[in-house]
Amino acid sequence: MGELLHKKVTDRILQAAVTVHRALGPGLLESAYELCLFDKLLRNGFKVQRQVEMPIEFEGRTIDCGYRIDLLVENAVIIEIKAVDQLAPIHTAQT
Repeated sequence: MGELLHKKVTDRILQAAVTVHRALGPGLLESAYELCLFDKLLRNGFKVQRQVEMPIEFEGRTIDCGYRIDLLVENAVIIEIKAVDQLAPIHTAQT
């Protein structure tokens, strides 16, 4: 995905996320925000997948550890939903 196209996609994703958060407000479970954002992105014409398996590579082997990508948009942008007051370093590490 080219840099300009990537920026347009991510800008539209951010707009959708802000719309969802403004409509729902704070305090809900991450799953509620995930489903609403998934729906909003689909209605905006994006190709979106939910809960995509993501194995890890360890010593040349692929290991399914149960990791999942919350939302994968256009096979290019990973969205990790967080419903917290403030992001911590562990949240970045999870992504």
